[in-house]
Amino acid sequence: MKSIVSFLGGIILTLVVLAGVGYLAVKAGIIPANADSKPTALENWVANTALDAAVERDTKGLKNPIQPSDENLTIGVHLYAENCAICHGASDAKPSNPAQGFYIEAPQLAKDGVEEDPEAASFWKVKHGIRFTAMPSFTTTLQDEQIWKIAMFLKQMDKLPPTADAEWKKVPSVAIAPPRTSE
Repeated sequence: MKSIVSFLGGIILTLVVLAGVGYLAVKAGIIPANADSKPTALENWVANTALDAAVERDTKGLKNPIQPSDENLTIGVHLYAENCAICHGASDAKPSNPAQGFYIEAPQLAKDGVEEDPEAASFWKVKHGIRFTAMPSFTTTLQDEQIWKIAMFLKQMDKLPPTADAEWKKVPSVAIAPPRTSE
């Protein structure tokens, strides 16, 4: 019995020491807070693990109620252009000036697509946003039907029917050339 108490005491002491060291590291500024530094492996692991767990938990049984059609996909393209292209780019996959400075980097979806992701996962990310990133929640600005149309477009962006694809190609690039310096 005494060895179990000693073992548990050792675990508790170890956790207290680790928490103390973590607290001191944060207070001493050892852990970076600036957006232009590379995230640590621990930060990446915590953020990705938490996101994956939340998406998996919250999307169980969630299905897109909207049927794919040229009209719905075209509407999805237009909604994406109005709400997403500033951060995630147009069909040319060139990042805008704001997107180039994001921490965590916003994927340029024409290049780093999400076609492999379930529609429910894309729906969840657009609806709820992603904490500690620049990805906002659109829950108060878009209706669920609109978000589903964006998710549908994202799922099929690499195999759009001709009408929707033509609209996708028309979305203007939001990439801005760097300002010229005067000499």
